[in-house]
Amino acid sequence: MSGDVVVLGTGMHPWGKQGRPFLEYGLAAARAALQDAGLTWPDVQYLVGADTIRNGYPGFVAGASYARALGWTGARIASCYAACASGAQAVDLARTRILAGLCDVALVVGADSAPKGFFKPVGGERPDDPDWLRFRLLGATNPAYFGLYARRRMALHGSTPYDFAAVKVKNARAGALNPMARYRGAVTTEEVLASPVVADPLRLMDICATSDGGAAVVLASRSYARRHAPAGDLVRLAAVSTVTPTFPGTLLELPDFATDSCAAVPPPERPFRAAVAHAAYEEAGLGPAELSLAEVYDLSTAMELDWVEDIGLCPPGEAGKLLRDGVTALGGRVPVNPSGGLASFGEAIPAQAIAQLCELADQLRGRAGPRQVPGAKAGLAANQGLFGHGSAIVVTR
Repeated sequence: MSGDVVVLGTGMHPWGKQGRPFLEYGLAAARAALQDAGLTWPDVQYLVGADTIRNGYPGFVAGASYARALGWTGARIASCYAACASGAQAVDLARTRILAGLCDVALVVGADSAPKGFFKPVGGERPDDPDWLRFRLLGATNPAYFGLYARRRMALHGSTPYDFAAVKVKNARAGALNPMARYRGAVTTEEVLASPVVADPLRLMDICATSDGGAAVVLASRSYARRHAPAGDLVRLAAVSTVTPTFPGTLLELPDFATDSCAAVPPPERPFRAAVAHAAYEEAGLGPAELSLAEVYDLSTAMELDWVEDIGLCPPGEAGKLLRDGVTALGGRVPVNPSGGLASFGEAIPAQAIAQLCELADQLRGRAGPRQVPGAKAGLAANQGLFGHGSAIVVTR
């Protein structure tokens, strides 16, 4: 059934730190996606805005904010927030409405104007909020969180800072070819290892920045799309999974951590992040061996290695070997983050998953320029929002 929805258009605003209102980035991306689809705003029947929580009331009602800025047309709208998975859930809302036959064409938009430095809690003091508590009581900023993951990987699989630096080198090489990326310069392993330590063992160049940026896609029913685009140019939105952890494996990415609950309840078949990807595979009717490329959530260099294993490209502990063998680089068998990833873009939270979808669609349409993966037929994008908002998207030709 999911084959009835296609990606008809993609659009982005270049990412960086321009200090402009988020609506400017979102509107630029939306207009670019509409132009790419050969449509105008009045053609859109449904708009979903991925919310930003750092940009005042307009950010909390992003769907209405974009509709107002584009011009009131009576289009139906929705807004959603799921941390870094916001864009994927926005895509899922639009896809579901098309599958239900309630509309034929939908616009999905996400954009952010991020503060300088690393993210911090918003909304004032909230002592009953575990996110606020992790910052205030534990001092566990996001980079500290990433550093713990990296240390865990080193302990379990023998990864080294050189492995982590190699991820940055690979992604920077791809990002240098992407006109939408914020960072477009190649880097060396030595430069990564010489950058300041932020959260041992991770250095500044191991961790993604916070960014401004926007991304948008136009989705449509296949019957509608056939009337507006050449059949050979259509990319099928084959699956969207937005899953949560399964009890008792509720410590998210720590499947090897035993709890008392495991004595009473069998652990889930797969750890959380692997379950996110495999839910999408199951819906799409394909497996990791059939992927031409993948966009994964490289908040840190070490985390990309974890995701490579979680989406099934190799067994646990072997992502470093794939990297060293060039399998996940441009020109390799399954390029990972051919866009340049968050290493090259930084985090613009509501736009991230939508930007991943833009890259997949552009690759499958043969429009990625010097980053093009030859003969790309299937791609997966995966990320995760805080509190167990897992998301994965699969597209096929």
